[in-house]
Amino acid sequence: QVQLVESGGGLVQAGGSLRLSCAASGRTFSSYVMGWFRQAPGKEREPVVAIRGNGDVLSCADSVKGRFTISRDNDKKTVFLQMNSLKPEDTAVYYCAASSTYYSCSDRHYSYWGQGTQVTVSS
Repeated sequence: QVQLVESGGGLVQAGGSLRLSCAASGRTFSSYVMGWFRQAPGKEREPVVAIRGNGDVLSCADSVKGRFTISRDNDKKTVFLQMNSLKPEDTAVYYCAASSTYYSCSDRHYSYWGQGTQVTVSS
């Protein structure tokens, strides 16, 4: 069982930066693929990026390439999402998720989810 708690969201002006964190419980964090997803108002949840325990990164959204960076600290059981050059269209609730099996952008493959953290980008 894994419990995930996101933090770091907030209100930022366009062009600004935020760093999201997701702290995990459990003893085998390094074995999990960790993913970031987001859901904007009135839209379906979409994948953003995922990372394996060894640091391999799977990009899931062309719209954030070159602006968002995922990383993880297995010793601290934490995954990060550094978001730079934020745009109003990045406004969403951001969720982290964990998969024990799949290296995937599909939310169907993630069994554990955090409660989400709101990111609002003003123009």
